[in-house]
Amino acid sequence: MTTELFAYDTPNGRKISVALEEMALPYEVHVVDITKGEQHAPEFVRISPNHKIPAITDPDGPDGAPISVFESGAILLYLGQKTGKFWPEGRRAQVSVLEWLMWQMGSFGPFPGQVHHFLTVQDEAAKAYGLARYGAETRRLYAVANQRLAEVEYFAGELSVADFAILGWAWRHPRHKVDLAEYPNVQRWYAGLMARPAVARGFAVALSRPAN
Repeated sequence: MTTELFAYDTPNGRKISVALEEMALPYEVHVVDITKGEQHAPEFVRISPNHKIPAITDPDGPDGAPISVFESGAILLYLGQKTGKFWPEGRRAQVSVLEWLMWQMGSFGPFPGQVHHFLTVQDEAAKAYGLARYGAETRRLYAVANQRLAEVEYFAGELSVADFAILGWAWRHPRHKVDLAEYPNVQRWYAGLMARPAVARGFAVALSRPAN
């Protein structure tokens, strides 16, 4: 049965399109144009009460009953646990996936997101302050990732949903004002993932509408 993906062309939206492609799950995209406020439409809020993309509906949920899931981290966990793909069986390995998934959700997303915001601020003093503060933390997080990837091939050892979560934001590294050459282990990991055919499809699928 076909999963419905409600998303837009953002790092959080791309996490899920990549995961769906990697898991070989059939899905249909419903573009939610956040630049036009479509995330506030009542029919979307019914499945995503925080007014945020992405969200999914799965007609074949637990016990065969339909279910909707919002928040990208929750969606990745749901899909991984449902399919058994990119979600390890052992609890010790699961802890590692959860650690790095929560690292992304709590840090490597919110802080680069603030860099995105302050790049658009018109007040030069506020802009300089914001970029200095959040840019420094973003670079620190890339350094954390670089150190981790010096020890393992993927964040949790084996390829997992945590990698898809982190990849969605690493994809925006030019906008973070980050040169991956300064973080060679991240660069190696990033290039390897982006070369995967399913990842390429996940980034190629249209999550926005053509401009009129």
